[in-house]
Amino acid sequence: MSADTNDGLRRERAQRSAALPGVTRRGRLRLRTLILIRWIAVMGQTVTILAVHFGLGFDLPLLICLSVIVTLVLSNLVLSLRRVSGSRLDDGAAALLLGFDVVQLAVLLYVTGGLQNPFAILIIAPVMVSATILSRSATVGLTLLALLSISVLAVLRTALPWSPEPLVLPPVYVLGIWTALAVASVFISTYVWSVAEEARRMSDALTAAHTSLARQQQLSALGGLAAAAAHELGSPLATIAVVAKELSREIPPDSPLAEDVGLLLSQSDRCRDILAGIARTPEKRSAEPFDRLPLSQLVESAAEPHMGGPIEIDIIIEDDVEGEEPMLRRSPEILSGLGTLIHNAAQFARSCVTVTLHWNDRQVVVAVQDDGPGFSPAVLAAIGEPFISTRPGESEHMGLGIFIAQTLLDRLGAELLFGNRAVGGAEVVIRWRRAILEREAAREDD
Repeated sequence: MSADTNDGLRRERAQRSAALPGVTRRGRLRLRTLILIRWIAVMGQTVTILAVHFGLGFDLPLLICLSVIVTLVLSNLVLSLRRVSGSRLDDGAAALLLGFDVVQLAVLLYVTGGLQNPFAILIIAPVMVSATILSRSATVGLTLLALLSISVLAVLRTALPWSPEPLVLPPVYVLGIWTALAVASVFISTYVWSVAEEARRMSDALTAAHTSLARQQQLSALGGLAAAAAHELGSPLATIAVVAKELSREIPPDSPLAEDVGLLLSQSDRCRDILAGIARTPEKRSAEPFDRLPLSQLVESAAEPHMGGPIEIDIIIEDDVEGEEPMLRRSPEILSGLGTLIHNAAQFARSCVTVTLHWNDRQVVVAVQDDGPGFSPAVLAAIGEPFISTRPGESEHMGLGIFIAQTLLDRLGAELLFGNRAVGGAEVVIRWRRAILEREAAREDD
């Protein structure tokens, strides 16, 4: 493999590491919820302005205040009309909307006395919403925007409406209000974000536990189905093997059917080996020779049954590997999982499947790439679940292979990432933390 090809693979792997987690994290903030909060803000601002102006008799710039409130109304109407209310916002979109709310409220405070207005405390409300549900970066950005807003309002503001003369608070008192709002914004947002993050982690852990349990239950059911299938297929497969052997003896070597009979015989032997592998117990597997293999040889063993066909399978070790090659146990989980992924790639490749290996002190990465049509967006959204079609044009394919491979490799601490290459074709990246993989191999040896 040329240096240019390896450089291209490294660049592609770097892009994959940054973008492939192929699935972006779904937003936590529902658009309907944010729209409702903003309508409450509209009603609260409107009622307060009208009550202070007409009820208490303070001379507010009513037209300007209502114009500022109308901007919030219009933005909410645009959101309601152009987006599905049940959708969820990602961090960027939610942060932009909450930032707009901070600026809108800051403008309203500017024309009603700035920090001398008792309602200035409400400027930290969007920051609290962000701290509760958005990411750290979004919360930090909104906190800085709120600090900038109150800093401007501390210096630039209209006079606070008062009778008979405008009320002017001492600069020291305004500085005290600014300090209180600044400390409240930073402290409360930090505290709320920390508490919410703990809750999010617990929720994510619980979801992961439920998902793992469901996968284990599904795999157990598939294991029972596989054992039953192995038992039921034993007799007809033996009959096929006997008939194939009789045909091979009766058909002359120069017959045009001899090659087909030989293929039938070899495939029946392969089926017999597969069924024998299913029936083997862990104790029998542990007695196999060459129990520990280098990563490259283990991958070759997984790919060997699928070599020799019309699709070329290349196994490449990248040039920038660090440290010694990992020595792994000849685990049936790894062999079956990698073999299934390579077989799936070969099924849909046009001419070539590339298996790229990379390792360093921190992680071990195996990337299976093909030059086929790639995964459709609908398949990427549900990949890894049983009974789905895994590629375009294969509606009869049930997706059990991908599901089983992912479950088997998950047991060994692998992270599987599915996506499409920029140059075309599908890609599956299997990534282990090296410490976990080697610890698992050492544990099995014990």
